[in-house]
Amino acid sequence: MRMAGSRYLGREADHERNAADLKVALGGLKGPLMKAAQILATIPDALPSDYARELAELQANAPAMGWAFVRRRMAAELGPDWQSKYAEFPREASRAASLGQVHAATDLTGRKVASKLQYPDMASIVAADLKQLKLAFAVYRRYDPAIDPSQIHDELSERLLEELDYVREARNTRLYGAMLTGEDHVHVPEVVDELSGSRLLTTTWLEGQPMAAFAEAADEEARKTAALNMFRAWYVPFYGYGVIHGDPHLGNYSVNEDASINLYDFGCIRVFPPSFVEGVIELYHALRTDDRDRAAHAYGRWGFENISNELLDTLNIWAGFLYKPLMEDKVQRIQDSDSGTYGASIASKVHEQLREIGGVTPPREFVLMDRAAIGLGSVFLRLRAELNWHRVFHELIDAFDLDGLPARQSEFLLAQGLTPPGTVSADTGKL
Repeated sequence: MRMAGSRYLGREADHERNAADLKVALGGLKGPLMKAAQILATIPDALPSDYARELAELQANAPAMGWAFVRRRMAAELGPDWQSKYAEFPREASRAASLGQVHAATDLTGRKVASKLQYPDMASIVAADLKQLKLAFAVYRRYDPAIDPSQIHDELSERLLEELDYVREARNTRLYGAMLTGEDHVHVPEVVDELSGSRLLTTTWLEGQPMAAFAEAADEEARKTAALNMFRAWYVPFYGYGVIHGDPHLGNYSVNEDASINLYDFGCIRVFPPSFVEGVIELYHALRTDDRDRAAHAYGRWGFENISNELLDTLNIWAGFLYKPLMEDKVQRIQDSDSGTYGASIASKVHEQLREIGGVTPPREFVLMDRAAIGLGSVFLRLRAELNWHRVFHELIDAFDLDGLPARQSEFLLAQGLTPPGTVSADTGKL
């Protein structure tokens, strides 16, 4: 309203003030809307600089809830004598984000821990936001037929509801610890069971520098090392076990002095069937050899349906943008431009062509895979890292074992109490 009033009266907008107030408003709302702001702030040039700078604060320094809330939440999770279970528990939160806030506490052994408390009434807030999102998608679909967002809504709904389950997140955290056990330069916190519950998750504390600050201060070699470690943090689990971290915004990792990565927040995790992982690799080979039939088959494994020649051409524009740095065996940046506006121009072209051919329904599996690729690409842009992405990628896919993936995936998931894809969950009865 302030911005509209300024425009109506012909006044110069105070962007710095508006950006700061927008951060406070979104931080107070919490929930999915705040998560959207976090993602936007990750992508270079997606927002004006004043807004990007302020909204970046939401990634780890959102407005926190007060002490009265903390006491209620902790008593509900650990009992009225909860303070006796810590050597020290500060009143002020050290980090706050979209669904919960983190207190840097000390357990009875003297170990520093991170206790994450879920904000009050988040289940009802998320449900209300998802209802509004469904309405927004319905309106969008009426005036723009380029993309049918029905499966996008289904995917986001299921993943957001899973993020509210801190018992599940504890299992996901252990899963990532197991999958990345051989990665010496990626660190995953350990779960502290006796200080955790359904809306309280306590893990060991990992101290690191925010990625944005590291990208500005580090030398070229350190930035390259951090980029490689980030790539492996995301894609060793995907190509090795069919699992991906679906929330790559800047608040969910930090960087150590040796450029190793601390990985946090395992609420939004996507487990893919092995056939989907094979489809990702198959599409890469199809694009390299310009094999249209193989590309169509790969998109079918991703979940796309009714792939006409026109749709294939359009999907290949977006896939070509994502896969381009992997194609050539040479040292290069992740893209020629350091700005996120280049990716936006490609997306706009794809959107226009989809509208012309009657639209497409992106499959559920596409949503978080695309989000991870865009989020990580944005980090690599910030790091200005020049690597041989082709060889980094081939180190993973050349060792890919499709026949062994189902058993390996099931073993790791079941060990943490999680359900492998394609099997029926005893808790929900759903696939």
